Amino acid sequence: MEKAGKPPVVLLFGPTGVGKTELLDRLFAGRSEVVSADALQVYRKLDIGTAKPEADLLARLPHHLINILHYTESFSVADFVCRANAAVRDIISRGRLPVISGGTAYYLKGWLLGLPETPEADMDIRNAIEDRWRDESNADLKNAVRLVDPVSAERLGNGDRYRMMRVLEVHAQTGKPLSGFRTPDTPRTDYQVLSVGLTRDRQELYGRINRRVDRMFDEGLAREVAGLKADGARPEHPGMKAIGYREWFGNSDDTGVPSIERVKELIARNSRRYAKRQLTFFSSLPDVHWYNMSVEPAVPPGLASEIDAAVTAM
Repeated sequence: MEKAGKPPVVLLFGPTGVGKTELLDRLFAGRSEVVSADALQVYRKLDIGTAKPEADLLARLPHHLINILHYTESFSVADFVCRANAAVRDIISRGRLPVISGGTAYYLKGWLLGLPETPEADMDIRNAIEDRWRDESNADLKNAVRLVDPVSAERLGNGDRYRMMRVLEVHAQTGKPLSGFRTPDTPRTDYQVLSVGLTRDRQELYGRINRRVDRMFDEGLAREVAGLKADGARPEHPGMKAIGYREWFGNSDDTGVPSIERVKELIARNSRRYAKRQLTFFSSLPDVHWYNMSVEPAVPPGLASEIDAAVTAM
């Protein structure tokens, strides 16, 4: 925290299931506020599948950017950075320590390093592309992306339709590949940023993810998704593309009803794969204080002292 005179901000991140929520409660309750860097917790009605914080934790530790959109609405990294900046300023103005925490790596990277200099969205072009690809397969969409921007095609998952269409949108607007726009690589200097990364031994992390999926089903994930479908949720809606929700579409048995065991298996598998990608992405962020929660105590002493210093600086 060497930037004297600049307000401190903590970034706390790690893969799904690593234990971020527990650590937030232990370290920050009563003296901080959280800016959620979770791409799905922004959506109302997506509670169990996104593992939103319980009401009692929210009372002890206020969270921003949770339940702010309908699941049919898009929310980009640029939207996140704009709203997170406003939330951080608001928290600081009230003498509290802002903690940006979550597992959506490109949100955290966008806030810390800045955004590529891509053009603002042209809604006519965006709507035309969405209409063109609405009923086409992920594989066909990926092939179209590969033709105009093979670098982005390699980076994006086959189910990441929103970002694949963003590649096509930018190319249609500019004639250039999205990957050709410069991405900043220097951290912002307007805050004292303490970046804290959490990890666990791989098999322990996977075991925690599997147990977390079991708890989601015990808490009523199937009922939550049934209610969303009754409400009109469809697989193309942004919120329904999330792990925990997308698996309920297209995995039916002979009766047309999703197979519970098959869906649970897919959610656990996709969550483990996502955690692996998260760790790879987080490792590219600069100046991270890493803590392996498998070997450190529940609150690592070094981390606790860093946080105390940040709170004192407010």
